[in-house]
Amino acid sequence: MIQKKLTIENNLGLHARAAAKLVSCASRYGCKIDIIHNQRRVDGKSILGVMTLGARKGQELDIIIEGEEEQAAIDAIETLIKNRFGEDN
Repeated sequence: MIQKKLTIENNLGLHARAAAKLVSCASRYGCKIDIIHNQRRVDGKSILGVMTLGARKGQELDIIIEGEEEQAAIDAIETLIKNRFGEDN
């Protein structure tokens, strides 16, 4: 199991497009991925779940990953978030 805190860095936060990119990234891996924000835990592969988190710029997400390819999954998710979901702002 890997658990890591990641900070949302893009100006718009975890809006629909960013949530879709996060879910798409998470879905490439066979492991279980949960995301926690403000004590709300959701399936990281569920677009509706991730969108309901409503995380804003500067807020933290706890990412919990269990199973095969967990290191590759956390590396990919961390890169996506640190690169602000590919957004310029």
